[in-house]
Amino acid sequence: MKIKIRRTIPDMILEGLSLLGMAGTTLYLIVGWDSFPDRIPAHYNAAGEIDRWGGKGELLFLPVVMWILYIGITLIQRFPQIWNTGVQVTQENGARVYRILMYMVETLKLIITAGLSFLSVFGVTGRNLPAWFLPVFLGVTFADLIFWLVCLVRRQ
Repeated sequence: MKIKIRRTIPDMILEGLSLLGMAGTTLYLIVGWDSFPDRIPAHYNAAGEIDRWGGKGELLFLPVVMWILYIGITLIQRFPQIWNTGVQVTQENGARVYRILMYMVETLKLIITAGLSFLSVFGVTGRNLPAWFLPVFLGVTFADLIFWLVCLVRRQ
């Protein structure tokens, strides 16, 4: 069954925010490259403490990963018929199920983009991550997943 999900204004807003965050991060790194220190944090432990240093070339890793994830997820969004929905999809509930899942994917894309953008920009400071970053990032990610899955089960 071929499925076409209409784009809505919230879809466009979520996509625009994700693109804006990625483009802004990429532009920040390009424009500020010469002013960044040669040695930057390359890894943080779970407490947010720097446990490995690297060259500033490693700043490119997160934006590249961010763009690859964004493009990959966006391509997968175009083929909802291959999604594993977790619920029985019928003619009657198909539009609702795929709309809810589309919102879930778009909000997760925005959360991931925001988290990776923060890490990319914060990395040039050479400081430990704030203690709140990991619990907030994980909490927001899992809360978003739970919210949309509950919506999916209730509205199927």
